[in-house]
Amino acid sequence: MSDTKAAPGQPFPSDAVRQSARVLVIGDVMLDRYWFGEVDRISPEAPVPVVRVSRSEDRLGGAANVARNVAVLGARVTLVGIVGNDDSGVAISRLCAEAGVTAELVTDATIPTTMKMRVLGRQQQLLRVDFEQSPGPDTLVALAERVASLMSDHDVVVLSDYAKGVLEHVEPLIALARRHDCIILVDPKGDDYSRYRGATLVTPNQSEMRDAVGRWRDDDELAERAQRLREALDLKALLVTRSELGMTLYTAEGRDHVGAQAREVFDVSGAGDTVIATLAVMQAAGLDLHDAMRWANLAGGIVVGKLGTSIVTPAELSAAQAG
Repeated sequence: MSDTKAAPGQPFPSDAVRQSARVLVIGDVMLDRYWFGEVDRISPEAPVPVVRVSRSEDRLGGAANVARNVAVLGARVTLVGIVGNDDSGVAISRLCAEAGVTAELVTDATIPTTMKMRVLGRQQQLLRVDFEQSPGPDTLVALAERVASLMSDHDVVVLSDYAKGVLEHVEPLIALARRHDCIILVDPKGDDYSRYRGATLVTPNQSEMRDAVGRWRDDDELAERAQRLREALDLKALLVTRSELGMTLYTAEGRDHVGAQAREVFDVSGAGDTVIATLAVMQAAGLDLHDAMRWANLAGGIVVGKLGTSIVTPAELSAAQAG
């Protein structure tokens, strides 16, 4: 597929415009914990490397990383999710406060906060340990009530689905957002996209798109399947993020493709969070989907050059556009 114009046609929104944008992020909140160390020997107990840990770092992950990216881009953001009554939940609340994210977190004392613990040696990930458990039905009711009290104060709603259970009942959340005339952006998971019917935009990556519609032979077949899915789900648009191939936006008017930015890829974890956060801020600031996609493409090209779940600043985006 030939690329269309890669540079955004609309300028980066001013500070004042971005500060007036109001984004509500709902989804699977996580803590990303990193243990950094050195590897200089193999364990005598088993054929595995011994990592001598020198430092650790906690970062916001999942829906919380989406909210963090929105805040860094200058918009007002509220985060709704579920945490356990534990140290990881406390850490998420603290990190949200430090990042300028208004955290409306529901606590479920029966489950642990979702955490991904990564062990790195010489800047290479050696091991990941996950702690997670689906929330109970009473907690999901409490989350829906929290969302209902907040929806009217926001312009854009982001549903960040990592299949950890927080968005198990996503359909009434979409219906509520539609009643409030909110733009609804979904980062999907799984193969049943009927759950997202009525959203404004759904943003699967290539692997997620294959789960939803099966394999395709070429770009024309992908376009046919994407448009069929978009129409069946009553979406305004479908955006397929395609790694080194860039991004393709499917709307009633056709398809719009932009190539990936030529950057060294260091770590793709959290890149989807940055992309949908940038889309949300650009949409809340009044940009159309085509230009929002181009700014999101620039942001994705920057963030994959960073280690772990990270962020992209307005200054970096402006520099990337100029370059």
